[in-house]
Amino acid sequence: MIYWQIFKTFFKIGLFNFGGGYPMISFIQNEVVFKHGWLGTAEFTDIVAVSQMTPGPVGINMATYTGYAASGSVWGAALATLAVCLPSFVIMILLTRYFLRHRDNPSVGAVFKALRLAIIGLIAAAALVLVNKENFVGWSSFLFFAVSFLLVLRFKLHPIRLIVLAGLVSWLVY
Repeated sequence: MIYWQIFKTFFKIGLFNFGGGYPMISFIQNEVVFKHGWLGTAEFTDIVAVSQMTPGPVGINMATYTGYAASGSVWGAALATLAVCLPSFVIMILLTRYFLRHRDNPSVGAVFKALRLAIIGLIAAAALVLVNKENFVGWSSFLFFAVSFLLVLRFKLHPIRLIVLAGLVSWLVY
């Protein structure tokens, strides 16, 4: 029974996800923390961090770990991984043929513009999901975000330099 729930849950997540792993975070949290109760909020936050550090896409790493945690077996991990990848694989095979024929069509371009905006909203939702008591250091976190955002937007600071700079400043502050 748990294997069917894992497959169904992650197939749905894979089917309705656009834009990669980060937009998937809030959807995964809703399903595995709030709806099914497979993970707690603190464990989910840890999974997000570990999924970002390990090689591979964040959403797939999260699915693998959650499948293992929910079932207690490698089979649950493999099933969750397969289920989250399967919809994208099938849809891309089907859409590639259509897109190659109609890529110059203005309607197709409009659809991709709308999808970009939706993805930005999903990434913002993922960022807000991570603002919880386990991650919230204080108002200085928002100050770091605002300064980092302005440095990238205004001065086109390279992200690697920004990460190093943020590490140095946080080392001095904390």
